Amino acid sequence: MAPSMKKAVSDAVTRRALLSRLVFSVPGFAYIAVFMLIPITYIFVYSFLQRGTYGGIVTNFNLDNYVRALDSLYIKVLFNSIGIALATTILAVAIGFPVAYAITLLPKKWQSLMLILIVLPFWTNFLIRTYAWIVLLNSEGIMNKALMGIGLISSPLEVLYTPGAVVIGLLYGYLPLMILPIYSALERIDPTLREAAINLGATRRESFFQITLPLSLSGAMVGSIFVFVPSVGNFIVPELLGGGKTVMVGNLIRDQFLKARDWPFGSVLALVLVAMLVGLFAIQAKVSRKVSGA
Repeated sequence: MAPSMKKAVSDAVTRRALLSRLVFSVPGFAYIAVFMLIPITYIFVYSFLQRGTYGGIVTNFNLDNYVRALDSLYIKVLFNSIGIALATTILAVAIGFPVAYAITLLPKKWQSLMLILIVLPFWTNFLIRTYAWIVLLNSEGIMNKALMGIGLISSPLEVLYTPGAVVIGLLYGYLPLMILPIYSALERIDPTLREAAINLGATRRESFFQITLPLSLSGAMVGSIFVFVPSVGNFIVPELLGGGKTVMVGNLIRDQFLKARDWPFGSVLALVLVAMLVGLFAIQAKVSRKVSGA
């Protein structure tokens, strides 16, 4: 075959591959554009506008909303939200990693059953599951009665309507989102790597900390994002289990859009969460590249 003909065939194959890739990418790009880029653009524009006297939006471009967001009151709420979400994420990692690791040690048929049990709570409405924790955590609830019954406490614990109750509710709601990515990362680890390490003289403990743990770090990072971001923006759990005493960014955003009807300021608060999400994904991508390079 002549060189010119080979080049023509190669170019045709390349064009066909690019066309196929473009066709399969269009639905994904369309989804991102419709449900992410366009709404974020609207929120970004609204953040520079002004609330009307009786609600609504006045086209008066300014930075007042950003200056207002720097008020100590809102900064305190933001740090309080980050603290609660961080505590939830740390506990989720501490509980989720051993659970995911234990599942990988089970036979395949039992692994499937355990994964179904983990995602089973998602089949029930999140609001109903949160209300159930009110029954469990109140002073006359099952938890206090059980602890008093076995003699661990002499008087009921005041857990409900505290930041601790909010952390418990968020942990319960989002723990599966930590377990599943870690399990996926652990499942992708080639078992021959651990076998080779043991054959070369490493103990099982050394094999775990030098091979299993580093290679599953990407899954833990993804799970941390899946838990941290919705925890910061959640407003149902703080409202119900926090009794309105624990205010988080999600509560502020909801109140600005639905109660105060201050869409411009609510947009600024929403952009804070979006920026946080982008930053976390950037960190996760950097960690993943380092782990892959190692």
